[in-house]
Amino acid sequence: MQFFQQLINGLSIGSIYALLALGYTMVYGIIGLINFAHGDIYMVGAMAGFYASKAYNLPFFPTLAIAMLASGALGVLIERVAYRPLRKSPRITLLISAIGVSLLLENGMRYIVGPSPKSFPELIPVHKYDLGLFQVTNIQLLTFGISILLVVLLQYIVFRTKMGKAMRAVSYDMEAAQLMGISVNKTISFTFFLGSILAGAAGIMVALSWTSIDPYMGMMPGLKAFVSAVLGGIGIIPGALIGGVFIGIAETLTKAYISTSLSDAIAFSILIIVLLVKPTGILGKVESEKV
Repeated sequence: MQFFQQLINGLSIGSIYALLALGYTMVYGIIGLINFAHGDIYMVGAMAGFYASKAYNLPFFPTLAIAMLASGALGVLIERVAYRPLRKSPRITLLISAIGVSLLLENGMRYIVGPSPKSFPELIPVHKYDLGLFQVTNIQLLTFGISILLVVLLQYIVFRTKMGKAMRAVSYDMEAAQLMGISVNKTISFTFFLGSILAGAAGIMVALSWTSIDPYMGMMPGLKAFVSAVLGGIGIIPGALIGGVFIGIAETLTKAYISTSLSDAIAFSILIIVLLVKPTGILGKVESEKV
């Protein structure tokens, strides 16, 4: 019974990692950038939801919408200010810029709201359902449902819309896409917006589950989401889902059967092992590059 319970817990946290990993993988697929500020966008989404809910006594869905829009707007602003001017610079320059943005968001939020954790309002009363082999809460079911819905919508946007076609074209060949009349800047900004609203949704779902948020809450989940994206195959949307669920289940099983203090180490060890065996990740393919 405990094993099945831990699987449910792992799927719940894994779906959060998957939402965050999708942001990493979409941005990398478009411009080859590891956006290390992505975990902090997730934190800002949770904070935006917290203050909106407190100020206007909002229920769950308006709070979720505000958090997603705030995160999306922040993602677009970061791309415009910090990444676009450096787009033609070496990748190490963009990486340093991403780390700088991450530190700015964390410490800027700490300065604005203070370092103390905030108690997130109970937007939805928690109910447990006993299904025999395991228990599941309504918050976990909501997390599963929203994660699946957002992933389905993302797949529809990427593969069934004009903007999605532009995203795939820019990902394949940015210069050729521009010659064909596609606005590369708008497409990249839209990609950042999509990835960031997923992070905002993840921030609210985690806040509901953990009931506590703080300016540094995005550090470790952001790293684990990055691990999930690389594990599944960076730049591949289904790979982000597989990697997120895999890391979530591995983390909960480690806490249950080995040690809570080793859960983070196990997650990163799995990444090292997988990359030693298959450097491109689970779904990644080796790409040849002409010189």
